[in-house]
Amino acid sequence: MDVSKAPPPMPEGPSEKIGRYRWVIVSLLFAAMVINYVDRQTIGLLKADLSKEFGWDEKHYADLVFYFQLAYAVAYVAWGKIMDKIGARWGFGIAFLIWQVAHIAHAGASHITGFIAARMGLGIGEAGGFPGGIKAVAEWFPKKERAFATGLFNAGTNIGAIVTPLVVPGIVLAFGWQMAFIVTGVAGLVWLPIWLLVYRRPREVKHLSAGELAHIEQDPADPVEKIAWTKLLTKRETWAYSLGKFLIDPIWWMFLFWLPDFLGKRYGLDLKTFGPPLIAIYLLSDVGSVAGGWMSSTLMKRGASINKARKLTMLVCALLAVPVIFASYASSVWLAVLIIGVATAAHQGFSANLYTLPSDVFPRAAVGSVVGIGGMLGAFGGMVFSKYIGNVLESIGTYAPIFLVAGSAYLIALLVVHLLTPKMEPVKI
Repeated sequence: MDVSKAPPPMPEGPSEKIGRYRWVIVSLLFAAMVINYVDRQTIGLLKADLSKEFGWDEKHYADLVFYFQLAYAVAYVAWGKIMDKIGARWGFGIAFLIWQVAHIAHAGASHITGFIAARMGLGIGEAGGFPGGIKAVAEWFPKKERAFATGLFNAGTNIGAIVTPLVVPGIVLAFGWQMAFIVTGVAGLVWLPIWLLVYRRPREVKHLSAGELAHIEQDPADPVEKIAWTKLLTKRETWAYSLGKFLIDPIWWMFLFWLPDFLGKRYGLDLKTFGPPLIAIYLLSDVGSVAGGWMSSTLMKRGASINKARKLTMLVCALLAVPVIFASYASSVWLAVLIIGVATAAHQGFSANLYTLPSDVFPRAAVGSVVGIGGMLGAFGGMVFSKYIGNVLESIGTYAPIFLVAGSAYLIALLVVHLLTPKMEPVKI
């Protein structure tokens, strides 16, 4: 054997020896998710004030959420295909610009239809966030690191949910609710030129080390031909991911859009006092997002299969979500915060592993499309749940039935995933 022609050995060891540029990509995705959730959550924090000013009832607010999710659902599946076609750099950049402009446009709304239009624009843009993020992770990370990388950038959503109650109330109290949308929207636009300057595919980055490139490309090569949606829709793995999203995404939407309202109605909190409880809940969510990705990645590094590592982690998270059933009966606000915070942490850990399913079993050329299909179904589930929440609150005025659904959704989702993908093996297309 001619040793001179043998391929170079793949570097091993900690990231310091092979390079860390891929973590720069994750940090940019993290920052985008912070901005994403500031934009998304602002309306929930202002629900009580805007309802008083414009005379909204529970069903009006549910309609705002519903139409946001409708636009999100339709756009999500389209963004998945767009990401596969033009890549994460321009795809994510265009999506980001759309949602920032729509967020700023809320300031010009003076009627429910104006807010609905702005929310739909926000939904169209934000629908590209996670397909773009998952596509970028699939391009920049080997399978064994993807859950951890996804968990890290997904943690930005919780930081965004923390930043919102820290920043928005002060802006509103000093300058009015319109400036909350303008200031946060304009500030967020700083991210876009940085992303366009920094992001490239690994082989397009000239200063990427050979060791890090080998580390990124250590998995077997994927087919590069285009894969039609019609083929993807015939695969059980597509439905495992999509139905999992249909079941758990509505729960996260509920926490995001209705949690300030729950704390206000149950414990008398308002714009001035929401901050500490919401910050505590989303700090716990951050822990769950990172811990969920870390747990499955660690299990894989210790020899566990993808199937075992992902599903064992998801089972732990699903069990931790169950006690949220009793959140509305908590005797104090901080007991409720603990129960809900553990549930939101469980959601993020569960979600970080569910998000890796497409890149675990599908070739890279199909990842964006599968993520798009799943995101669409998740948003459809959110639309149904939003109408349910509005009707429950308008008719009986309690969150108890809503939390009952939230506490049981994750075990059902894991059962569905397991029945449809009992082994989590690569899909043959």
